[in-house]
Amino acid sequence: MIREPPPFFHRGPSPLARLTFFTLAAIALMIADHRFQALDRVRLSLTVLVHPLQQAAAMPSQALGRLADYFTLQDRLVRENAELKTKVLEQSSAAQEVRLLRAEQEKLRTLAAARSRYEGGILGEVLYTARNPFTRKIVVDRGVMEGVVAGMPVIDGTGVVGQVTSVGTFASEVTLVTEKDQSVPVMLLRNGLRAVAVGSGKDGSIDVPFMPVSADVVAGDVFVTSGIDQTYPSGLVVAQVTSVEKNAARVFARIAARPAAGVENHRFVMLLPLPAGAPARPEARAEEKKPARGSGKARRDPQKPNAPR
Repeated sequence: MIREPPPFFHRGPSPLARLTFFTLAAIALMIADHRFQALDRVRLSLTVLVHPLQQAAAMPSQALGRLADYFTLQDRLVRENAELKTKVLEQSSAAQEVRLLRAEQEKLRTLAAARSRYEGGILGEVLYTARNPFTRKIVVDRGVMEGVVAGMPVIDGTGVVGQVTSVGTFASEVTLVTEKDQSVPVMLLRNGLRAVAVGSGKDGSIDVPFMPVSADVVAGDVFVTSGIDQTYPSGLVVAQVTSVEKNAARVFARIAARPAAGVENHRFVMLLPLPAGAPARPEARAEEKKPARGSGKARRDPQKPNAPR
C-alpha cells in the first residue's frame, strides 16, 4: 500500500475570496451597529477587558510626568517662597513706618492745638538724652537761633515735660519734671488744692511733699499747673496721683504721682514762651528799700533834725 505525504501547502479559499468575505462581514457589522446598536455590549465588554492593559501601558509615562511635575513645582515653590519672604519684609518695614508716621502725626496734631493756644510756641525734636545717666535731661534741636531762652516750659501733647535749663546756639537742654528737686507749682484739678510737685529722680515718679494728712487727695486725682510761679501757664497737666499714704503719726502725707507727659517716650515737644514781665514780689521790694550793709555811718536825713550826727 502506497502512502503519499501530506501536501506542503494547505490549499483553501483564495485570498481574494477571503478579502471579499471579511469586507462584506465588516460592512454588515457596521450597518447593524449603526442602525440597531448591536455591538454596544460587545464594545463595553472589550473596554472592561482592555482597561487594565491600558493602565499598565500608561503607568511609566504617568510616573515620569509626575516626577517632572514634582521637581518643577518644588523649584517654583522655593522661588515663590523667597519672593514672598522679601515682600513680607518690605511690607513689614512699610507697615512699621506707617504706624510711626501715624503716631507722630497724632502727636503733632495735639502740639498744633497747644501752639494755637500759646502763641509763640516753638516746636522741637528730641535729639538724645543727657550724657549723665544719673540725671533726667533731654536735648532738643532748638537754641538761641530760634529764640529759645532758659526757663521756658516744655510740653508735649499730654502735659508738662520739663523746663529749659541750658541753651546753646543750635540745641538746648531740658530738665525733666522727674529730675530730683525739679519743682512745679500745681493745683489739684478736683478741688483746687495748691501744692508743689517735686521730681523724685529715682524711678521716674513725682512726689508731692508738705501736704497735710487731712488734705483731700486720693489716688487718681490729677494735678495741673497753677500758674502762680509766672513760668508755667496755668492748666497744663503735670501728673496723676498713684498712691496716698496717710499716717496719723506723721505731719505730712506721702503722695506719689506719675507724670502725665511722655517724659521719656515722645519725639516731638513744644517750648512755650515765658510770660510777660510779672510784678515784683513783696520781699524783693522790701530788699530794695533796705540800706546797703557795710557802707559806714548812716546817712543823715535832712528832714529829721533830731537824727543822730
